[in-house]
Amino acid sequence: MLSQKQYAALTAKNAPKSQTAVCCVRAFFIGGSICAVGQGLLTLYGALGFDELNARTLTSVTLIFVGVLLTALGRYDRLARIAGAGTLVPITGFANAVSASAIEFRSEGLVTGLGAKMFTIAGSVLVYGSFAATLYGAILWILHLFGVTLF
Repeated sequence: MLSQKQYAALTAKNAPKSQTAVCCVRAFFIGGSICAVGQGLLTLYGALGFDELNARTLTSVTLIFVGVLLTALGRYDRLARIAGAGTLVPITGFANAVSASAIEFRSEGLVTGLGAKMFTIAGSVLVYGSFAATLYGAILWILHLFGVTLF
C-alpha cells in the first residue's frame, strides 16, 4: 500500500503536463476568429445597405443561428475541445449553451424538458443582466437628477 506522499509523487510524475500557454493561444485565436467573422458580417450587412442598427441586429442573429446550427450538428463541441474558453466568450458560446441543453432534454417534453432546461442556463444570465441594467439605469437617472450627464 502506498503512503500519501508516495501516491502524490506517483500522480505528479504520471500526470499530463499543463498546456496552459497553448490553450490560451488557441482560445485567443479561435475566439478572435469568431469575433472577426462577426465583424465581417457587420461589414457585409452594411455594404448591402442596412443601417447600423439593423446590420448589428442581423450580425447577432446570424452568429446565434450559426452557433445553434453547429451545436445541433455536433460540431460546436469539437471546436470547443480545441479552442477551450475561446468559444465561450462570443455570442455563439451562449447560443451553444442554451441550445445544447434544449437539445439534450427535448425528450422530456416541451415544458419540463426543452423549456425548463433551456432556461436553467439562460435564466441566470437574464436575471443578472436585467438586474444590472436596472441598477445602471437607476444610477444614470440619479446622476441626471443632479445635472450629471454621461451620455
